[in-house]
Amino acid sequence: MSEAAIVRTVLGDVAPADLGSFNYHEHLFQRSHLLPGDELDDAVKSGHEAKLLFDAGTEAMIEATPTGLGRNPRAVARISQAIGLKVVHTTGAHHGGHYAHDDPFLDFSAERMAHRFTADVLDGFEPEDATCENTAPEHAPFQPDGEERTIRAGLVKAGIRYWAIGPFETRALLAAATTHRESGAPVMVHLDYGSAAHEVLDLLASDGVPASRVVLAHIDRNLDPGLHMSLVERGAYLGFDGFARHRESPDSAILQCLKDVVESGGQNSILLGGDVARSSRYRSYGGIPGLDYLARRVLPRLKDIISADAYEATTRQNGARFLSFTPPR
Repeated sequence: MSEAAIVRTVLGDVAPADLGSFNYHEHLFQRSHLLPGDELDDAVKSGHEAKLLFDAGTEAMIEATPTGLGRNPRAVARISQAIGLKVVHTTGAHHGGHYAHDDPFLDFSAERMAHRFTADVLDGFEPEDATCENTAPEHAPFQPDGEERTIRAGLVKAGIRYWAIGPFETRALLAAATTHRESGAPVMVHLDYGSAAHEVLDLLASDGVPASRVVLAHIDRNLDPGLHMSLVERGAYLGFDGFARHRESPDSAILQCLKDVVESGGQNSILLGGDVARSSRYRSYGGIPGLDYLARRVLPRLKDIISADAYEATTRQNGARFLSFTPPR
């Protein structure tokens, strides 16, 4: 980690050592063609939910909502400032299924995507990504110092479907690669059910992104420690974020897989998140279990089954290292 490296949050750049306890994957605002009726679109409620997360001991998080899915960087910045939660915002794209079939974003070229994603990291989000109908206080622009501040992304995202990397997804991955090369920002890739992880790393590597700058989100939807260690050996980060989804896997199975990876030497490659992502699962929107589930229910169990060093790595150190980069300007 170079001395000049920073973590880029919505309130500005911070030293990696100052990030603190970290959740690598959550959403404060989101709407998706695949999740009708589960929108996260109320800044007051999302602010209350973020406070639950912070009060449970989480000091920093990634807001993983990319382009075109209801993200609201200014409201996120306002929430961050109000409660003290450090937030790294995402640019990039999800897989095509999350967008309406007539969304013009689906027709963007890789070059056009890359231009926008890179600008989000280096120059700040565009105005249309910085508004919300219910934003406290009173629809005001984010003005912490008496003047409007630029809000920049600190991460670029792409996504694939289950064992499928279609034309849109390929363009988004190539755009993410360009953004990484031009800005230095790290890369998150959504993997449906943890599929095609090596294929994604191969594609990104062919366009100049080392595995050590990539986190593979939802890799724990495939509870295969052998696969996970093969990805660790390439240098990739593993995104464990499937907790509280007992219809798919109980928390105990995910924790056991995580322990197996740690004991095989992968403790420096694991990032933990919740990806709760739906209003029906946020207490402030009337649902359960809430954004603080990981910190409140899972981390105490994890602390009991891995070493103190491994716990510190998975909850603090790995996130700071992954998010660190040196922007060109």
